[in-house]
Amino acid sequence: MNQKTTSIHSFEMDKNFPQKFNSLSELHKVFGLQKPLHPLVSFINIKDITLSQDELAPTIILNFYKIAFKTDLCSQARYGQNYYDFGEGGLVFTAPNQIFESPNNKANSGYILFFHPDFILANPLAKKIKKYGFFSYAANEALHLSEKEKETILSVFTIIEEELNNRIDDFSQDVMIAQIELLLSYSNRFYKRQFITRKAVNHNLLEKFEEILDHYFNTSTLLEQGIPTVHFLAEKLNLSPSYLSDLMRSLTGQSTQQHIHHKLNDLAKEKLSTTQLSISEIAYELGFEHPQSFSKFFKKMTKKTPLEFRESFNQYFS
Repeated sequence: MNQKTTSIHSFEMDKNFPQKFNSLSELHKVFGLQKPLHPLVSFINIKDITLSQDELAPTIILNFYKIAFKTDLCSQARYGQNYYDFGEGGLVFTAPNQIFESPNNKANSGYILFFHPDFILANPLAKKIKKYGFFSYAANEALHLSEKEKETILSVFTIIEEELNNRIDDFSQDVMIAQIELLLSYSNRFYKRQFITRKAVNHNLLEKFEEILDHYFNTSTLLEQGIPTVHFLAEKLNLSPSYLSDLMRSLTGQSTQQHIHHKLNDLAKEKLSTTQLSISEIAYELGFEHPQSFSKFFKKMTKKTPLEFRESFNQYFS
């Protein structure tokens, strides 16, 4: 194999891996944009992107946060059974080091805000931002906006853009961080609205969730594969784990993990009260590797050990 062939082969192999951008300057260069006005924050119009596809891998990783507003999002995004609330575009959120598909020259119109984690490092938002679950949602779980919501989001974007373009000074960082936090608060509110307006579809998902969980617990699956994970259930429903948990909280007040634990606890109570199986045998049937783990779980859920529960149950009915 000559040197030229090796080089081509190497390039093709690189294309099989996500392309990572560690700086906004690097991203702007590949996207055909002017240099960013701030090293840690960038606000761009999607129409200004002129990509050279030869310079971009099929998937990319950003070392910074991305909040993208796309005006024709509904033409691409899907949710569960292709159900949409509004047609005024929507928001997609990406946290640092998440993998997503590269944009192309036919990208939607709209705007993208990028900001590096270091930009908010000394601010309380650095810790608070991790609580916003929508940064872990899949692209098909985007936030769809009404006309009024769209105006609200764009007004916040406008203030950030003006700060970047007109006045980088001692106050601009605080102003922009305040606007980013406001943007996240509005997004959180609008997602809550989205869960409510999709009530019928969401209740269908809840029913399907219960069916999957019941089937898992009432068949040999529990014994063969162990306690179901949030990721497993989310995959069965074609949702991201974060979106599923937030959806469950909005409908029932409990996360997906809590639902799994309550179902598991009910099954444990049933076996303790209606069978003569030992604690170890019940732990095994419920998917626990060790009886001690089962006892710890059961006591956390009921404030009693499995043996205490069985004895108190027997005394009650004796």
